[in-house]
Amino acid sequence: MIFGPTPLAEARGAVLAHTVRMTGKVLKKGTVLDEAAIAALQAGGHGSIIAARLEPGDVPEDEAADRLANALMGPLLARSRASTGRVNLMADAAGLLVVNPAAIDRINALDESLTIATLANYVPVAAKEMVATIKVIPFAVPGAVLQVAEAQARQAGQLGGPVLAVRPFRPLKVGLVLTELPGVKESVMEGAVEVTRGRVEALCGTLLPAERVRHETPAIADALNRLRRQGAQVLLIAGASAVVDRRDVGPAAIVRAGGAIDHFGMPVDPGNLICLGHIDDIPALVLPGCAKSPKLNGIDWVLQRIFAGLAVTARDVMGMGVGGLLKEIEVRPLPRAEAANAPAPAVAPRRGRQVAALVLAAGRSRRMAPLNKLLVTDDTGVPMVTRVVDNVLASRARPVVVVTGYERERVEEALTGRGVIFAHAEDYAEGLSASLKAGLAALPKEVEGVVICLGDMPLVAGPMIDRLLAAFDPEEGRAIVMPTFRGKQGNPMLWAREFLPEMMSITGDVGARHLVGKHADRVAEVEMADDAVLRDFDTTDALKKAPGFAGAVR
Repeated sequence: MIFGPTPLAEARGAVLAHTVRMTGKVLKKGTVLDEAAIAALQAGGHGSIIAARLEPGDVPEDEAADRLANALMGPLLARSRASTGRVNLMADAAGLLVVNPAAIDRINALDESLTIATLANYVPVAAKEMVATIKVIPFAVPGAVLQVAEAQARQAGQLGGPVLAVRPFRPLKVGLVLTELPGVKESVMEGAVEVTRGRVEALCGTLLPAERVRHETPAIADALNRLRRQGAQVLLIAGASAVVDRRDVGPAAIVRAGGAIDHFGMPVDPGNLICLGHIDDIPALVLPGCAKSPKLNGIDWVLQRIFAGLAVTARDVMGMGVGGLLKEIEVRPLPRAEAANAPAPAVAPRRGRQVAALVLAAGRSRRMAPLNKLLVTDDTGVPMVTRVVDNVLASRARPVVVVTGYERERVEEALTGRGVIFAHAEDYAEGLSASLKAGLAALPKEVEGVVICLGDMPLVAGPMIDRLLAAFDPEEGRAIVMPTFRGKQGNPMLWAREFLPEMMSITGDVGARHLVGKHADRVAEVEMADDAVLRDFDTTDALKKAPGFAGAVR
C-alpha cells in the first residue's frame, strides 16, 4: 500500500485518508475516490489529497476483517458485518467465554495491520454481549499476511479447539450440605443457602433442598449420598467451620461417601480454602468460608467452568493465580446482563476495606483519682489520650471517632487540630457499654468494620493496628480480629459490621469481649512482637512503669 500526498490525476480508486469538507459537500475518511469525488475535489480547489493506494495483492480493510472473522468463528458466536475495517463477535447464548490466548497472541504478533481484542479467558457472558473485536489498522492488509493469519486461526482450531467459543451453561441440579455447630446463628445458615441459590441460578442451575447436618464426617457423607439419590449433578459442602486440611471433616466425608480429593487450596483470594473432589463423575466441593458472601470469589471461577461442561483439574486451579487477587474488586453482575446499564466507575475499582476506629475516652479514671489518667502527660508533655489518638491516626483506620464523657472539654482540648470525630456519651457514668454504644452510633453507614481502641493504651502503635486490618476478612471467616502476645489476648479488637447490633444491646460496665466466645469460629488472632497490646495503665503504679511516663506521676 502506498500512502501519502496523491495528485488528483492519480487518485482514482485511492482511499481518502482524512475527511475533506467543501461547500455543500463532505467526503469522509475512507471514501474510495471515483470520478465524481475527484471532480468535487477539483471544484473545491484541491490539486492533491492524502490518500492510500492499494498495490497488487493488498486486501481492503473490510474484506480483510471479514475474512479473519470467518476464520475465528467458533461455537455459539455471532458476528457483525465489516465496517471501517472492524468486525465485532458476540455471544449467541449465555455461557463461559473460552479463549485460546496463545493463538490470539500469535495473530496479534504477526503484523501490525491486524489486531484482535477479546474479553478475559473464562469470563461469563450474556447472550448478545460482545466478546471480541477485530480491527484492521491501515486501509489494506498485504494478502500474504492475511493468508498466514487465517491459516494460524484455523490450525489452532484444529489442534486445540476453536480460538474463541462460548460454552453454554448447563441446567445442573446442585446438592448443598450445610453443617452445624452449637452457637451458629440461624440467620447465617439461611444466608448461606440463599447466597448459594443465587450463584447456582445465575448459572442456569437448580438448588435441591439443602441438607443440614452435624459438623461430623459420617453425617455429611450420609447427606451427600442422599443428595446423589435425588439426582444431584454437583455436590457442595458449606462447613460451619472452614476446612483447613484435605483430611478435615468435609473432605473426609467425600472420601467416606466413595469419592476422592483432587486438590486442596487455590491461588485465588478470597477463595483460598476450597477443596475439590469427586464422587464417581459428580464434582464434590468443600466451599471456602467466603462462599457465604455473594461477592466474587474463587468458588465462582470453579462453578462457572463446571456448569460450562469443562473439567476443573488440579493444574487448572493452580493456574488461576494471575488475576486471582479478587479481594475488594467491584464487579459486574453475573452473568453481566446488566453491565451495559451500569455507570462506569469514577475511580480505579480496587479499594481497601473501610475500617473505622473508636477511641474510648469517656471514663472517670476512678482507680487513678483524683487524676484523669487520659490527661496525664508523658515525659515530653503530651497527654496520654493524645498519644493514643496520634497512634490511631498513624494507622489506615478511618474515620477515627473519639468517645468523650468525663471532663469532655479537657479531652477535646487535648485533641485540638486532629482529624477526629467526637461522639459524646451523655450517660458515660453507667459504664463502658454506654461509651461503646455512643461511638458505634456515630460510625458512618459505609464502614465495614471498626477497631475499638482503649484510651489508656498509649503503647499500641499504628503499624500494630494496620496488622489487624490486614488480617480482617469476614468472607474468609476472619470477622473478629484480636491481637495476642505469647498466646495472651489483648486490645484493640477489630469487629465486622455484622456484630454491631449485638454490641449495641450490651449494658453495664462491660465491653464486647464476651461476644468472642459466642462467635469463636469467626475469630482470627494476630500475634504481636511485643506486649503493648496487653498493657493498659489505669493505676498510678502501672503508669510509673509505662515507657515515657516515668516522671508523669510523683
